[in-house]
Amino acid sequence: MRVATWNVNSALSRLPRLLPWLDERAPDIVCLQETKLADDAFDDAFAGPLAERGYAVAHHGEGRWNGVALLSRVGLDDVERGFPGAPGFPDPAAPAEARAVTATCGGLRVTSVYVPNGRTPDDPHYAYKLEWLAALRAAVKDPATTVIAGDMNIAPTDGDLWDPALFVDSTHVTPAERSALAALVDLGLRDVVRERWPDERVFTYWDYRAGRFHQDKGMRIDLVLAGPEVADRVAAAWVDRHARKGKGPSDHAPVIVDLDTAPDGDIGPVVPPPSTPAKLPHRR
Repeated sequence: MRVATWNVNSALSRLPRLLPWLDERAPDIVCLQETKLADDAFDDAFAGPLAERGYAVAHHGEGRWNGVALLSRVGLDDVERGFPGAPGFPDPAAPAEARAVTATCGGLRVTSVYVPNGRTPDDPHYAYKLEWLAALRAAVKDPATTVIAGDMNIAPTDGDLWDPALFVDSTHVTPAERSALAALVDLGLRDVVRERWPDERVFTYWDYRAGRFHQDKGMRIDLVLAGPEVADRVAAAWVDRHARKGKGPSDHAPVIVDLDTAPDGDIGPVVPPPSTPAKLPHRR
């Protein structure tokens, strides 16, 4: 089974790239973030093409901002949009933003997440980010078969930054954010890309400005966190840098994880990664 996550930074803008990417990479489960569409608009644009490719779809959107989706060819059951205790913003009692959608897919409990950015450490959005992450952790019920994938808006370590000195006093790297991410991992989840590439320069996001992608000045903020029953079956984990190249890309690249067959067969056969260099993190 192939699991992928991709912050598309506007699903409509990425439509000419997303559908060919699905055909080429053939993921079985896809977590999308920042669709920037309401549910009916997402259905209008994507329901037909995705159904033709065998995907059931759960989308959770609000229109102009945010928006997450799950696409699955291995079942899509017990869909949950949002999660209990998720705070609103700017009023914690307001309806929660469209930042998480969860379903059972091929025996896995998969959540596509778009974690709040935080803006700056002195902005109310930063406190909201930490509260949101604490609520996400509390919502995980069975870590063993859990997959949380998406744009975490946190670089787990300085090794996930192209130049740590440039991020001092910025969000995405503060001790409180990293502690919140570590608390999620402490449930028993594992960062499967970093496990696969412990010492490699691996990024998933590059700012559009100043040619940063071509200079490989990026960050690793898109993660796949998997419980032990899932992580033990990882056959390959890689960043699809080709999807960040060319005309009209997202500023994020997809992350792809291939899983071996589970002992009971529920997770399905592994799909080998392509033989192109795109399957490997950038090496320097």
